Amino acid sequence: MERRWIAVASANHVRLGRAECFMQVCHGKAAPLRRARPGDGIVYYSPSTAFGGGDKLQAFTAIGRVREGEPRVVDMGGGFHPWRRDVEWSPSREAPIAPLLDSLRFTAGKKNWGYPFRFGLFEIGPDDFGTIARAMEAGAFAGVRETAPA
Repeated sequence: MERRWIAVASANHVRLGRAECFMQVCHGKAAPLRRARPGDGIVYYSPSTAFGGGDKLQAFTAIGRVREGEPRVVDMGGGFHPWRRDVEWSPSREAPIAPLLDSLRFTAGKKNWGYPFRFGLFEIGPDDFGTIARAMEAGAFAGVRETAPA
């Protein structure tokens, strides 16, 4: 069964991953990437534009599907060797989360809606994935499995 995930990174980091067709989470840890499998849907949430930046973005910034293959390690220099996973990114636009908070099952009615994002990678249901994909105008992406709005 295809699973769907939200990954968390600054928008600048997500843009690099989109340009080079990869995802990286939790400061380059391998274990979270191993939970996602080829064919799984991935959507990135970016709390800020730059890592450690005080500028709030709070938007979904990329959506795609995990490609075949296993996570791989890369040498970024300076002793930093993060793990990455190849992703086919879909054409989409950034979508702020605020208008979606009441529509997403993992945020609806929750005062501390941002708590799950602290994990860096977490699973969501197909309805939430479809809601986010529609907001990002990524419906043409083959990996988006949408259900009709109620």
